[in-house]
Amino acid sequence: MKRALKFILSLLLFTILGAAIYVFGVVVPQQDAKMNSVTPHNPYPVSKAAKQLHANLLIADLHTDSLLWRRNPEKRWDRGHVDLPRLREGGVNIQVFSAVTKSPRGLNFDGNDANAPDDIALLAKAQLWPARTWNSIYERAVFQAQRLQKIEKHKRNNLVIARSKSDLKQPEGTLIALLLTEGSHPLEGDLKNIGRLYDQGYRAMGLQHFFDNELGGSMHGRSQAGLTDFGRQAVLEMERRNIMIDVAHSSRKTVRDVLDTVKAPLFISHGGTISGCPQTSNRNLPDDLLKEIAARGGILGVGYFGGAICDISPKGIAREIIHAVNLLGEDAVALGSDYDGSVTTSLDTSELAAITHELLAQRMEEAQIRKVMGENAKRFFAENLPD
Repeated sequence: MKRALKFILSLLLFTILGAAIYVFGVVVPQQDAKMNSVTPHNPYPVSKAAKQLHANLLIADLHTDSLLWRRNPEKRWDRGHVDLPRLREGGVNIQVFSAVTKSPRGLNFDGNDANAPDDIALLAKAQLWPARTWNSIYERAVFQAQRLQKIEKHKRNNLVIARSKSDLKQPEGTLIALLLTEGSHPLEGDLKNIGRLYDQGYRAMGLQHFFDNELGGSMHGRSQAGLTDFGRQAVLEMERRNIMIDVAHSSRKTVRDVLDTVKAPLFISHGGTISGCPQTSNRNLPDDLLKEIAARGGILGVGYFGGAICDISPKGIAREIIHAVNLLGEDAVALGSDYDGSVTTSLDTSELAAITHELLAQRMEEAQIRKVMGENAKRFFAENLPD
């Protein structure tokens, strides 16, 4: 009897171990590769002039969700969009890392329920995140910040998380990173968590993601409401701490309320224009709001994904950038890839020279290219990070 019981327990343990290896070693990487894919393509044309210009650009990207996935960003991967080796191959100097902390099942641009099953809770368990993250949205934001902090501690990575204006002044070759929350639901209804996340290195906060939260209505939520009383208190506290406010997923009413509540400029970390692609009316803010954000010193990060723009090829990305410049001015447009954000793109971050090539091919002036590829983003950070 004891021998039989021992055999059954051993078999059960072997089965559990085998299932775990399969999930962590096969299922999770397959889902990552599927959800963060690059369309197959031949090498994109990059002229000699584009190569020379790209090599001398300051390049900044306002949005990547790479900290969400179970791959070490210090290594080069053959899946996903971003890691440190590919950032350096693409010439990136400044990268904003966003923390995704909640995602309702059945995600879509048209309408999501905040109380739907949370896929990030499932992903946290499947990727063996610490148990403290399984039921706490706040802890998921903390954990992703700590992942980046560990990378910063390894001197070989030559990466600095920007916490103040002075952190933007780094020797050549240093990758400057900034932390952003994708929505402010990690506050979990407690204003004190703004300070706690600030202490973890967050210097930018999105207000909503794909669902309504305690702060107000999402562009993709059910209510289409504006700021709540808690939301007003939160954005005022963010402004007091020089935390930059991202309204990439906020409802139109929320954005108007934020503009009426704070004096600090806002930014849109990843998006596009409806006038440049009318099919994106359920994803992008209308032109009048974009113009008001730009007039207040804000910037729009142009995304590389369907939903934000009509054509995700390098040519299409360049076309949307040029349209946005014509609409908002050359000082109000930047790059906002949404890399590793469960999107399909036409290129990964190592291939950004293809965008420079297309901007030149479409006759954008070199000074404007320098601005949209990175100078505008750096200026925005230099003006709005804490002293």
